[in-house]
Amino acid sequence: MPRKPANSTAGLLLSLGGSAAAVVRTARQLRRTRGTRDRLTTANTVAGLLPLVTSALLVLRRLRGRSRRSAG
Repeated sequence: MPRKPANSTAGLLLSLGGSAAAVVRTARQLRRTRGTRDRLTTANTVAGLLPLVTSALLVLRRLRGRSRRSAG
């Protein structure tokens, strides 16, 4: 079984920042598409937003687990 590489805290924070920027950019796009009332484009934007939110939550979970290990 291959070993997962250990991510540094700085790397995780950069990943979280990138995910947050992508979420903000996609949320702006969602606002624009809702104004056009094009349901297909809006659905496409929402579908693109879900993996971004999920990846941000996964990074946050890793950071929380890292802080619990160092505190305990």
